[in-house]
Amino acid sequence: MSTAQVIVLADAAATERIGAALAQALTARPGTIVYLRGDLGAGKTTLARGWLRALGVSGPIRSPTYTLIEPYRCNERDVLHMDLYRLQDPDELDALGLDDYPPRQSDWLVEWPERGAGRLPAADLELNLQVFEQKRKLEIVTCAEIAALLAPALLSFFEEMSGLDIKH
Repeated sequence: MSTAQVIVLADAAATERIGAALAQALTARPGTIVYLRGDLGAGKTTLARGWLRALGVSGPIRSPTYTLIEPYRCNERDVLHMDLYRLQDPDELDALGLDDYPPRQSDWLVEWPERGAGRLPAADLELNLQVFEQKRKLEIVTCAEIAALLAPALLSFFEEMSGLDIKH
């Protein structure tokens, strides 16, 4: 059974902060598969940047739009940031070297997962972003196990953010 929660994020900084809060909540659970969905410019890479910063990445974090995959080593764990927008066929995933990063041993942040439909592992966490009145609306869809892990971090995030509109 999955649960969904919708959050309105005021700006890019709030988008990065929610990415960081989600990553911190899941640090004890390696091998998390995250689907990042949304139109161009919705904030997928911004959220991924916050996630990666929270895991300790201090160098540049670029969108993998042209490389398709950017691997990071974060505190003894591998994290892949993928942008599948340019894939024409899910079979193109075979050429990306994903076998070097097994999905239950590495975290995968996957932008445009629908381009890899049928070839990607199921998501543990789906983050759906939409531009909404010059803000961003984030829908968080999780299974019960992940929802329980995220609950304290999200509550803390909500308490820290002023003017955040939360909807269930």
